[in-house]
Amino acid sequence: MRYLTAGESHGPQLTTILEGVPAGLPLTAEDVNTELARRQKGHGRGRRMQIETDQVEIVSGVRHGYTLGSPIALVVENNDWKHWTKIMGIEPISEEEAEDVKRKISRPRPGHADLNGAIKYGHRDMRNVLERSSARETTVRVAAGAVAKQILAQFGIKVAGHVREIGGIKANPPAYETLEQLQEVTERSPVRCFDAAVEKDMMQAIDDAKEAGDSIGGIVEVIVEGMPAGVGSYVHYDRKLDAKIAAAVMSINAFKGVEFGLGFEAARKPGSEVHDEILWDEKNGYTRRTNRLGGFEGGMTTGMPIVVRGVMKPIPTLYKPLKSVDVETKEPFEASIERSDSCAVPAASVVAEAVVAWELASAIVEQFGQDQIETIAENIKQMREYARGF
Repeated sequence: MRYLTAGESHGPQLTTILEGVPAGLPLTAEDVNTELARRQKGHGRGRRMQIETDQVEIVSGVRHGYTLGSPIALVVENNDWKHWTKIMGIEPISEEEAEDVKRKISRPRPGHADLNGAIKYGHRDMRNVLERSSARETTVRVAAGAVAKQILAQFGIKVAGHVREIGGIKANPPAYETLEQLQEVTERSPVRCFDAAVEKDMMQAIDDAKEAGDSIGGIVEVIVEGMPAGVGSYVHYDRKLDAKIAAAVMSINAFKGVEFGLGFEAARKPGSEVHDEILWDEKNGYTRRTNRLGGFEGGMTTGMPIVVRGVMKPIPTLYKPLKSVDVETKEPFEASIERSDSCAVPAASVVAEAVVAWELASAIVEQFGQDQIETIAENIKQMREYARGF
């Protein structure tokens, strides 16, 4: 499976086209809208989330509540477009009009794609860069992830994300019995954190950053249960599933690091405290005594829960802007200010869920049959039985 997205932050709409989604998958707009609403929540979100109420329109690939196997097109309209129709209009404008409506940006913001993108594509107006590089694009990535979650759910595979750290305030590892419990608790939290003891401290850190015109980042974690063993491959670098997931998480705006299981902590421990001892019993087949490697060995799933974390840097749009250089005059200036969040880590956990879910669903479809949900389900069932008795 693959998908492409299109659209600008203040354009008329955001669009994603999903190719390769099997036929026979139950899918409604509400399945997607539930995930879109989750992305919009979280303490620290900016004014844009007060303007938008993201709702998807499924315009192809689904009939009477089931996917057809043909490309699926999902559209989310930008409510704020009505205020930007002249600035972001498609049709040509005169030089006189340009001075009035373009809101040209020539002062790149440190930490953004502004300057590098302008150099790459030759844009003298960096609005041409920031409109597409905006995290607003993750709206339709979450929509794509919602479809992926529906695929995984058909095979008993569950995905949940939550926040482990914000602004240096660390939550204790979550003590939950089921992923449903983890998500139930974190959905009630304004910072999507399982540890109630640090929730208020995280919120205060976000408020302090906002008051100071600053921003803060954090760490999110995605946990997946129910993946069969042996998904992915060790035979080529580009077929290693953990590598694909790492790339997907790193592709989220402002993410700067990824780890599985113990992650970087493994560098500080001996091998006896890193690797997972193998067990077997008639009921469960092969399992691991621990899950320090986060559900992966050799680029393939072990059947244990997948645990992946991503590091999100502070959002680079600041209300006390850093120094920059005007590309027209080459004079130093304070960088341009665009409307932004002081902290988007809670929302980023939802985006991380989406991109992880997509990579897993894509791997499942590729490995167990590409065209029909029922065929894939039967093949996974056979694989699980085979692995249990191997």
